[in-house]
Amino acid sequence: MSDALCYLSATEALTLFAAKQLSPVELMQALIDRADATEPAINAASFRFNERALEQARAAETRWLRGEARGLEGLATAIKDETYIEGQVTTNGSKLMVDNLADVTDPVPERLLAAGAIVHARTTTPEFSCAGFTWSDLWGVTRNPWNEAVTVGGSSGGSAAMLAAGSTTLANATDCGGSIRIPAAMCGVVGLKASYGRIPEMPPYNADPYVHHGVMGRSVADVILMYNQVAGPHPVDITSQLPDTRLLPNDYPALAGKRVALSLDLGFFRLEPDVRRNTLALAEKLRELGAVVELVEMDWTSECIRTAQVHQGSLLGTMVREKYGAADQRAQMTSYARRYLELADAVTLEDVLQADRYAQKMWDSLSTIFERYDLLVCPTTATTQVPADYDYSKDQMRVDGELVEPVKGWFMTYPFNTLSRCPVLSVPSGVADNGVPTGVQLVGKPYREADVVAVGWHLERAFGNSFAQGVRPSISTHATV
Repeated sequence: MSDALCYLSATEALTLFAAKQLSPVELMQALIDRADATEPAINAASFRFNERALEQARAAETRWLRGEARGLEGLATAIKDETYIEGQVTTNGSKLMVDNLADVTDPVPERLLAAGAIVHARTTTPEFSCAGFTWSDLWGVTRNPWNEAVTVGGSSGGSAAMLAAGSTTLANATDCGGSIRIPAAMCGVVGLKASYGRIPEMPPYNADPYVHHGVMGRSVADVILMYNQVAGPHPVDITSQLPDTRLLPNDYPALAGKRVALSLDLGFFRLEPDVRRNTLALAEKLRELGAVVELVEMDWTSECIRTAQVHQGSLLGTMVREKYGAADQRAQMTSYARRYLELADAVTLEDVLQADRYAQKMWDSLSTIFERYDLLVCPTTATTQVPADYDYSKDQMRVDGELVEPVKGWFMTYPFNTLSRCPVLSVPSGVADNGVPTGVQLVGKPYREADVVAVGWHLERAFGNSFAQGVRPSISTHATV
């Protein structure tokens, strides 16, 4: 098994397929072998489809030889075990859903499959995708390939972990409070939460503006490739009927003169020193590329936490409670899922109104910044020191030695679900003291995906990609936080 082969970018793999220098079968076998070696340690796949994937890779090889290849022909793509594919079980990390056989395919995998992608694995999630970590009573603990004692983040933790481990080429992800960006940052990969409506979602989740379907890759170029296959109006999703959806370009004008606002804390977060250090270092890289980067003060408060929790409780919490709210069903849930429903149970209509009012206050503040700057940069997570088996229903969370809110006090993503029309790209910013990657969020003006992708593209082009440069996790069974 070639380690370099497993870490090929999607764009590189397609180039090699086209030149007949690499077969989709050869790449798929390498990824399967890699997963065989890494899965016992990181536990990122809930289901694997090795024989079927190899059969489909042989068919993809034939398409390439005949000149009939589609946009993602033969690329291994891991699909989150929350996303429906007709005929496949979708558990969403819950014992209550072990027999949940999908009778429909979500728009995103529908388009990926139509483009020739091969689904060789389903990836782990926390139960009901309701946490920023990834473990469940059904599938166990998913561990960070860079340090197995640490969480991969969540809820798309399995997707990010498989990318970092070199056992998939592409992966999908979803995001209701940071579920694309948290694991992308924690695993050192790239994740895009596009503006609400850009990427179609299946009803009824599409009706929730906090909910986004998104894409992950080991490079910005791979994220561009995947986004261009899945974005755009879909008949099933009324929110995707945007008149100006455009493909993302593959190259971008220089950043000289681009005005960037930098916030280290969004007004209320504590940061670990290594996260602060790496965020400031990335800001210096932007200055080297010609951007004007200035520190800004934001007037957001921890009311952002309450605003997100109220919204998520009133919608996602209600949907879960409607299907699995009986006492005997709650008894089968994870401890954190029960706590999530307890928080949801406490939400009142007055709380919803107050949350909506604060969301407007948040936008008033951010829109003022956008009058002076082209985009906002801030950390993705405030710390990397979160155990793989962290449980917000019973564990305390400390950041830089101080107690913070246990559910949402350590990641900085959900304000941009509240302000869901702002696209956000999470890109790596460095490595924390415990060997775990850190990330920053590039936050754009509403519906300006190209603005944030341009910055990530130039950073990667100028300063490289750790996976491409051979900096990859050394997966073992022993690690410490």
